[in-house]
Amino acid sequence: PYRGSWLDFEFDAKDLIYVRIDRKRKLPVTTLLYALEGVHSEAARAKKLEEGGDVDSLDIRGMDADEILGFFYGTVTFAKTAKGWARPFDPEAFRGQKLLSDLVDAESGEVVATADTKLTARSVRKIAETTKEVLVGEADLLGRFIAHDIVNMQTGEIYGEAGEELTEARLAALEEAGLTELPTLAVDSANGPWIRNTLTVDKNGSRDEALIDIYRVMRPGEPPTAETAEAMFRGLFFDSDRYDLSAVGRVKMTMRLGVDCPDTVRVLRKEDILRAI
Repeated sequence: PYRGSWLDFEFDAKDLIYVRIDRKRKLPVTTLLYALEGVHSEAARAKKLEEGGDVDSLDIRGMDADEILGFFYGTVTFAKTAKGWARPFDPEAFRGQKLLSDLVDAESGEVVATADTKLTARSVRKIAETTKEVLVGEADLLGRFIAHDIVNMQTGEIYGEAGEELTEARLAALEEAGLTELPTLAVDSANGPWIRNTLTVDKNGSRDEALIDIYRVMRPGEPPTAETAEAMFRGLFFDSDRYDLSAVGRVKMTMRLGVDCPDTVRVLRKEDILRAI
């Protein structure tokens, strides 16, 4: 920026993503994401503003694990059928894979590709012409990650949490609970589990905790409060008196990130940070 704090993002040796603010001690990047305002909070504040109410009186809620994972990953939903678990056949997801077992059409039961076949771009396109869903074994589910919290809306019981890895025990428990749809994160070689894995090592789990952690890094030795942590974080990137990208900086960022934003907006926005990550 022309004026204000710097954000640096980096991977460590374990492929976890960290952020440094002004080159200080690194934090899990998800701590920064928890500190950003969540979509539900944004909607509530927008509605309050429309009604002419006092927006400042509303508590700001940060992003949660569901929203973070939902931004960075698509979803692959597995459905429980009479023949077993099935998933949509996505040619892009299967292209280049070497099959460990036969690929079976969920509707017809026909084997559309045999085990040890390497699926080429041409072969997946041909399969997609007639096959909409394929059957998968338990091995294809194990090791995947739950896309969002799975909750029994009647009892409030949580069957699985966003980002949780599917183990044999967890899958058995979900089946025993009568679950017929299982949303999982669309993790592949191009979009690896980096954000999900970073979430699991982040000791923070809410906006308040994240703001306090950021405050301690930026101002070590000073006792943090919720108010001072909030004010400091806002001043880092979102206050035009303290942060200025400059018109040229905004234009460069807009082009680089592929976002739509006028060059008069010279502070950072939530979308800028998410896109940069």
